[in-house]
Amino acid sequence: MRRIIVLGSTGSIGTQALDVIRANPRRFELVGLAAGTNAEMLADQAAQFQVEDTALGADEAEQLVRDVDADVVLNAITGSIGLGSTLAALTAGRTLALANKESLIVGGELVRSIAAPGQIVPVDSEHSALAQALRSGTHDEVRRLVVTASGGPFRGRTRDEMADVTPQQALAHPTWDMGRMVTTNSATLVNKGLEVIEAHLLFDIDYDDIDVVVHPQSIVHSMVEFVDGSTIAQASPPDMRLPISLGLDWPHRVGGVGRPLDWTAATSWTFEPLDDAAFPSVALAKQVGRAGGTFPAVYNAANEQAVDAFHEGRLSFLGIVDTIARVVDAHEPPAALTRESLAETENWARRTSDRLIAAQS
Repeated sequence: MRRIIVLGSTGSIGTQALDVIRANPRRFELVGLAAGTNAEMLADQAAQFQVEDTALGADEAEQLVRDVDADVVLNAITGSIGLGSTLAALTAGRTLALANKESLIVGGELVRSIAAPGQIVPVDSEHSALAQALRSGTHDEVRRLVVTASGGPFRGRTRDEMADVTPQQALAHPTWDMGRMVTTNSATLVNKGLEVIEAHLLFDIDYDDIDVVVHPQSIVHSMVEFVDGSTIAQASPPDMRLPISLGLDWPHRVGGVGRPLDWTAATSWTFEPLDDAAFPSVALAKQVGRAGGTFPAVYNAANEQAVDAFHEGRLSFLGIVDTIARVVDAHEPPAALTRESLAETENWARRTSDRLIAAQS
């Protein structure tokens, strides 16, 4: 039986993780819960699962990870504020089921330097798919990773056709039910850019060998192409409980967490190239990923500020990625990558973003 701590327990990933744990009482024991601000829901969850150790806020969550004995920490906190908990879980020697991609992207080599081989298990559906497919060959046999994208609500639109996009339209994702930040990131494809950086950091594959392809059905969650021309794809209906369950019990599969595909029904899957002119966020992410250091932290922090400004009516939809690009261009990295320099860089990026956004307003 694996002892589990769930961070971000009141969010989409967190609540689905609790569904998996609830359905498998002989496999998992919930020993800790942490939420951001929803104290009432956190208390209800703790009572339901008879969990004594809970935390509210990022600092308390980090302390919970240090103090509570557990085998697996599911980090489903939203945003780079989850970095402390990621570092705490790795330092404590726990398996990190990572749904908080921002902490790996922002922490970069700082996170990788303390992670033991296999200690980080991805929970994002795309990276879980890659991890599953990569079991079909060795690292040297990989030709490229192919990360799939639904294309979001604006697939097929030109840049000019997205000039007047509203927050309500940006939140109308065709496939996934996610929070405001992630859903907006999927509309701009910033989320896919972050996933490309995450794929590089998780699997040590060069950026030139990581491609993004648009697959609107969201059935094939990602693919690995090998040197012999074979491509291994992981396919399943869009349901996050499958990658969550793998994150909790990797490399073992948990029966009954998701429904299989219906192979008796006629269906079509389509794949389209990414329109880099309409969605420049992926190419920009590769640029900052190659630069490394604090550049990915700048990309992420600028995006978080811009998304908030967009939903508050202070920035256009196209202004989100434009703002990120301007902040990245203005960044001068510090001499050393430390937790302190990351925090200072993020603060600089947020201030710079706010200043640029205010000037546009």
